[in-house]
Amino acid sequence: MKLHPIPKVLAIIPARGGSRGLPRKNLLPVGGIPLVARAILAARDCPYMGGCVLTTDDPEIRAIGIAYGADIIDRPADLAADSTISQAVVRHVLESLSTTATAPEYFVLLQPTSPLRTAAHVTACIEAFFTSDAQSAISVTEAKESPLKSFIETNASLQPLFDVEKLHTPRQALPHVYSQNGAIYLTSSEAFLRSNSFFIPPAMPFAMDAETSIDIDTALDLRIAECLISG
Repeated sequence: MKLHPIPKVLAIIPARGGSRGLPRKNLLPVGGIPLVARAILAARDCPYMGGCVLTTDDPEIRAIGIAYGADIIDRPADLAADSTISQAVVRHVLESLSTTATAPEYFVLLQPTSPLRTAAHVTACIEAFFTSDAQSAISVTEAKESPLKSFIETNASLQPLFDVEKLHTPRQALPHVYSQNGAIYLTSSEAFLRSNSFFIPPAMPFAMDAETSIDIDTALDLRIAECLISG
């Protein structure tokens, strides 16, 4: 990759009005700021951002997006269901922009459910990506428990997910395992549209600690995030 100067990147923020777990989740405040607004601020305060697009089906979220300076792409109802995947939403945004002057060469997906991800994280990820040979970047955090020591249930009986030997291997002897934290996905529009995936090898890991990796899915997650932000 190693592009100098670093090109401008478009931030895409997906925020539908519905939520399976927490009602109106993307509008809930953390530190007095709605989750969707925190995502916009993380984009707005990054020096490499060439624009910020909020894709939503919800009038209230739309109004907040406009108030915080985001451009809006109205999301059709069939892309705002519980079962809608992020790839379909991003594809809709990129195809909507494809014939405009704002069609991005690169984009970063910033989900509102990562309130402790900041502009500093986004900036550092972009800088690392454009000085690497990676085709994509994904923010991760080290997994607390290795899946190599996990089980699946088959016919009411536990079976090792991998092999029995791994169950008894000391944790220190196992490879480090990372989980996606959902905070940052970065790649080129061309690569994404070709693969329909955010994971495009070689993929660069952008490591974040457990605290800043918190993902809001439950009321408990929200309370923890509020405690972390308030100090």
